[in-house]
Amino acid sequence: MARFTLALLLVFGCLAGSSSAQEQKPDQTSAPPGLRVFFASHSLMWYAPKPLGEMAEAAGIKGHKLVGLQSLGASKTLQHWNLPDDKNEAKKALKTGEVDVFIMSPISFPDEGVENYVKLGLEHNPNMRFIIQLSWGGGDIDNQDFPKGAFDNVDKEKTPDQLKGLNERNIKAGEAQAVELNEKYGKGKKIVALVPSAQAMVAIRTKIANKEWPGLTKQGELFVDAVHPSAPMEALNTYMHFAVLYGRSPVGLPMPSMLKNAKREVWDEKFNRSMQELAWETVSKYPYSLMTAPKEK
Repeated sequence: MARFTLALLLVFGCLAGSSSAQEQKPDQTSAPPGLRVFFASHSLMWYAPKPLGEMAEAAGIKGHKLVGLQSLGASKTLQHWNLPDDKNEAKKALKTGEVDVFIMSPISFPDEGVENYVKLGLEHNPNMRFIIQLSWGGGDIDNQDFPKGAFDNVDKEKTPDQLKGLNERNIKAGEAQAVELNEKYGKGKKIVALVPSAQAMVAIRTKIANKEWPGLTKQGELFVDAVHPSAPMEALNTYMHFAVLYGRSPVGLPMPSMLKNAKREVWDEKFNRSMQELAWETVSKYPYSLMTAPKEK
């Protein structure tokens, strides 16, 4: 247990000021210990666990373990919590006390299920930490309005000004719940971190709109439909999960399987590196990822 506690301290408390996407190759000599992780996920995250493990291995992180993945389409975390006990693999895993980090993907906030899982996890492993993905809104609606909104004929080719406000209310509500949970259950520590997936989506779409992202000419190339990500966005989001989970830059890691399998010539190593750099820049500059100290308001 000591090695997991050390890894968690490194991830959630000892990386302040590490905010540069400088050239970097994985330093396997200083790799943190692996963590035991469980995902309670909807479809905007359930592709991430396997390549996340591949990234950990490539970074020289020993002992990373996917304890489990509980998948429910278009799900609030409360829906995961409300599954019958005999089908609720997330509850079963937390009750063993053998999960170091529990990763969730709520839709709107606050989500009662998030707090329920935090309480249950800490009862069985007081050193646990929790990660919440801030997902982009399907159909380009703010997730605070889910499931309202049109999903047909969605205009994905938005201007930078139109992109600025996407998911703004949802992001603020997610941050507010994270602050509340840290104050209520953290005992002076930060135990809940956020993955800024929605913000990264806006960042890369803005670059595409400004013709600043070689390999992608339209924002719609990031999607396979009105909601779900294509290979580049899957890779970008998984890189951010790696960064938040282990407190390390993904820059220099090998190309992940989803980009390789896409077999697009323009999605080459340089393209992959750009994804890594954007992921690290987004995560390392975001206070609620717990790599920098939140600014006083």
